[in-house]
Amino acid sequence: MTDLLVTDEPTVTRPTASYRTNLVTALLGAWLTIGLMLDAWAHNNLPELESFFTPWHGVFYTGFFATAAWIWWTVRRPLMDRRFDQIPVGYGAAVVAVGVFAVSAAGDMTWHLIFGVEQNINILFSPTHLGLGASMVAILLTPVRSAWADRSPAVAPGLGRLLPSVLSTALAVTVTLLFLQYANVLTHGSGDVAVGLSNMDEGFTAGLVTDMAVTNLVLLMPLLALARRWTLPFGTATVIYAVACLLSAATTGFDNTVLMLGVLASGVCVDLLARWLRPSPRRPIRFRAFAAAAPLVTWAIFIATGYLTSPPLYNPEGTVHAVPELYTGAPIVQALLGLLVSILLVPRHE
Repeated sequence: MTDLLVTDEPTVTRPTASYRTNLVTALLGAWLTIGLMLDAWAHNNLPELESFFTPWHGVFYTGFFATAAWIWWTVRRPLMDRRFDQIPVGYGAAVVAVGVFAVSAAGDMTWHLIFGVEQNINILFSPTHLGLGASMVAILLTPVRSAWADRSPAVAPGLGRLLPSVLSTALAVTVTLLFLQYANVLTHGSGDVAVGLSNMDEGFTAGLVTDMAVTNLVLLMPLLALARRWTLPFGTATVIYAVACLLSAATTGFDNTVLMLGVLASGVCVDLLARWLRPSPRRPIRFRAFAAAAPLVTWAIFIATGYLTSPPLYNPEGTVHAVPELYTGAPIVQALLGLLVSILLVPRHE
């Protein structure tokens, strides 16, 4: 009989932040991410870097303090009143992430003072750096969590309406690629692509196509995640690809600019695919078609750009020739990975 009881108590629902609040959070996240990009550039291009107190750390940490202050301002009333159920959706996790970031930052300064400043791949495995990176991604994705819970906007918003979520997703993708720099194929140049898809060095080939698979998943999965909630507005892929390319070019000292222009062009093509297919969990065939076609187009353009702009290859141990199976099969592998991810994300009609 208890199933039939009716209560007059109102259902408590969590509030959601306004568009303006989420936009400010995303823009402050951009400041924080730009500081991280500058610091990554310094670590990769300034071997004499030996101090924690640098201009690049200054940009990075002032961005953090500004972001933390804004998040505190957003949640101050429910926090001070201990009404935690009134914290806007997404911002409670951001408060926790700010605390983790602060602890990691203090630990990072101590680490540098004791062990010095890292210069090689060990940068990406420092425990304090991993704490900074993980908490930073959680902070950056705050507007996405907030907008996801807000059911008032249309399911098919324009890019302007969805800009805080798109921008924060692009920034989170960028930070993820930075911490996977050893597996980020976008840090390669055109010559690397031509060498990797030739008969010169099978070990290098294995590394290149592995990097391609990792980067493919990092770029594609956020697009598919956003497509589960909204109809992707034109420009979503271009923004995500553009920010990822900017980081990847910065870490190489802008030595791979031509190849990054090809990736940017592929982002526009992916946006055209999204406009045509309109992927959605309610249309699983279209969702899976997009998940396969987007990486197929992306990496076909990436490989074609690398091949057409590569300097001449020379191998003193024998002739150099392109391997057709690699050139044609590498994009297909990425398409199959995309299809698999789409089946996992949307196993059936929702």
